[in-house]
Amino acid sequence: MPTKPAGTLYRGKVGMWSWVLHRITGVAIFFFLLVHVLDTSLVRLSPEAYNAVVSTYKTPVVGLGELGLVAAILYHALNGVRVILIDFWRKGVKYQNVMFWVVVAIAFIAFAGFAPRHLIHVFHLG
Repeated sequence: MPTKPAGTLYRGKVGMWSWVLHRITGVAIFFFLLVHVLDTSLVRLSPEAYNAVVSTYKTPVVGLGELGLVAAILYHALNGVRVILIDFWRKGVKYQNVMFWVVVAIAFIAFAGFAPRHLIHVFHLG
């Protein structure tokens, strides 16, 4: 009689990777929002400190980080819709793999539309 592998039942299938990516993007978005709230609150304490912090955000490294943030938000939001469909649509479980690839495709297309314009702005090419 075969035994189940220890740990998880997924073992690398689409459902597991969508779950992992959803958690990672959620944590990344949370930390961005935390930093955003903290740096914005500097306005009340010291407008000069706020301006100093915001000026450090105008670097290419932060611009590339913003690109990653947009990718995370796109995936997280679209995968959230997928999770809702799996939970509330009768055929959601049946089509969850297909919906994952639809989420990836839509996120990629939206990201491809955003990235060039953002990179032009970040690297002052326009």
